Amino acid sequence: MTGRLLIYGATGYSGKLLAEHAAQRGLAPIVAGRSAPRVNALAAQLGLEARVAAIDDAAALRALLGGVACVLHAAGPFSATARQMLEACFATRTHYLDITGEIPVFELCESLGARARELAVMLMPGVGFDVVPSDCLAAHVAARVPEPQTLRIAIDALGTPTRGTAKTSVEMLGAGCLVRRAGRIVALPPGSLQRDFDFGFGPARCAGAPLADLVAAWHSTRAENIEVYLRAGAGMRALLRASGPLAPLLRVRAVQHGLQRMIDALPEGPDAAERAELRGHIVAEAIGAGGEHARARLDTPSGYQLTMLAGVEIARRVLEGGAKPGYQTPATAFGADLVLGLDCVRTDD
Repeated sequence: MTGRLLIYGATGYSGKLLAEHAAQRGLAPIVAGRSAPRVNALAAQLGLEARVAAIDDAAALRALLGGVACVLHAAGPFSATARQMLEACFATRTHYLDITGEIPVFELCESLGARARELAVMLMPGVGFDVVPSDCLAAHVAARVPEPQTLRIAIDALGTPTRGTAKTSVEMLGAGCLVRRAGRIVALPPGSLQRDFDFGFGPARCAGAPLADLVAAWHSTRAENIEVYLRAGAGMRALLRASGPLAPLLRVRAVQHGLQRMIDALPEGPDAAERAELRGHIVAEAIGAGGEHARARLDTPSGYQLTMLAGVEIARRVLEGGAKPGYQTPATAFGADLVLGLDCVRTDD
């Protein structure tokens, strides 16, 4: 391998899973974050090197990346941390990975793609459950129809969210329902987009959601019309509809901060037993220019389990020279079959 892996935000819920798994796979990652006591304690526990820097200290971040080939950024919310880490990666010519599912971060990385290519740096947001399985499945079905025009992705991922995921969900409620139409992301009334999908156990009602596949799948497939759905019970669908009148309030920074402080009192995330027991399910369907249809399903480990597996596997491939400069998605860099190489993933066309 050339260079080393650094995991920033390694003391958070997902960061710890990534650090433990990377160590088990022999990658010897550097664990990093802003809290010296917590970072040093984790490093001592895992027998790894520790580095400390605040995300808003540009000089310290650049120093943090000395001798590092790839950063796996796990400190969210990424809307508040991604740009700082990206600038440090440009300054040190370090490949950038993160585990976000936030549309603005994907758009930011996409907008910086040309700069990254000039510096021979790869930018790949979303190397976890968002968006590895859905991006790979979207690329798979799109390749099975001529000139894919329409793409629909539906996700069923139950379980206890981490605090970081809950905070991102608060931001998503403020965004309303987003879709891609004729190549552009546009807003629809919250709760107005609903459809049934079969995840393998009969039709399930799903609601449109503002997920990062609207950017990633566009880059991977060039389908001009994209919709992304989450499985949603009656209560969730009612909440989405009610969020319409509340959307302006939910976008107010003080309200967001207040809700996020409430989230800080929640449990850190699912325990090992829940991660091992739960499964994730994804359906993707593509429609070609002549009306041809292709549909496929994925059955995956739970969201945080898959994030651990996928994030470390992609980092390993980057360390072994597999990075492609510029903005990339998991499928554009490593192919639609990337997800099938992960433990306990099954597909059904």
